[in-house]
Amino acid sequence: MNLTEMRAIVRRDLHDEDSGSYRWTDDEIDRHIAHAVKDLSESVPDEQKATEPTTAGARGIDISDVTGRVMIEAVEYPVDQFPARYQRFAVWGNVLTLLGDDVPDGSDAYVYYGKLHTLDASTSTVPERLEDLVAVGAAGYAAIEWAQYAVNRVNVGGTGTPAELLRWGEGQLARFKAELRKAGRRHRVRVRSLYRPYVPPASKSTDYGP
Repeated sequence: MNLTEMRAIVRRDLHDEDSGSYRWTDDEIDRHIAHAVKDLSESVPDEQKATEPTTAGARGIDISDVTGRVMIEAVEYPVDQFPARYQRFAVWGNVLTLLGDDVPDGSDAYVYYGKLHTLDASTSTVPERLEDLVAVGAAGYAAIEWAQYAVNRVNVGGTGTPAELLRWGEGQLARFKAELRKAGRRHRVRVRSLYRPYVPPASKSTDYGP
């Protein structure tokens, strides 16, 4: 799904499909979509892997080229071993510092990270299963923005009054954020299971003795 298609879904949810008298401009709708995509990225970021050079004898790794990042999930060093060797690390600004026993020798490290999702006229990294959720969030933000703008302005009543639009928008956002929390929990379990220590689980039925 691209931005144009997402915008059409949001307008449909808002009952704002009369192109001759749009309540929200395309730029306004796009801004609310971007807000929802950013929220999604905080809970379920776009998963990426970067190959970063190290400096022999130095623990710091320059990650300034890892742009749009939301979080660093894991750092593998040395690379391409089995089982994979993941290092403890700390991040300050654009410097990632390895805290484990392995001091870099100038070879590459793998940085697994989450970044902001992209949704534009031609590209989308938003998972298909979460596209409708982005539309829910964008519609909620748009409804609340309009309701706040319309307070104390002349209106003709009916179902489009500011108070009703505000309640509807708040309901959409509550649903959006609740579903984001669920999606975020599922994401963390799935991703972090990749980095569990390679220790076989203790048997619950066999006692091998001391």
